[in-house]
Amino acid sequence: MASHEDYKNLINDIIAKQTVVLGSDIVLLKAKNVSGLALDSSGKVISLSGNPQEILQKLIDEYVTLSGQIVKNILTPILEKYPDIKISI
Repeated sequence: MASHEDYKNLINDIIAKQTVVLGSDIVLLKAKNVSGLALDSSGKVISLSGNPQEILQKLIDEYVTLSGQIVKNILTPILEKYPDIKISI
């Protein structure tokens, strides 16, 4: 079973990768739409309030809505590093 820290690390990885592709302004703006996710000014996870699986899914949904297949291609290798976390993209 994935730990709370695994979710934080995965979300940090996703945000970092998305920042390279889309730029920090857009990435952080979309992340701020996710309830339960608190980030510092650099985009690192401060805390997750609530179900981390739901927070992760909402974050991914925000990015998929923005740029669809590109996000899926980017996230697949990142998600493979966290086999205990099951998520649909």
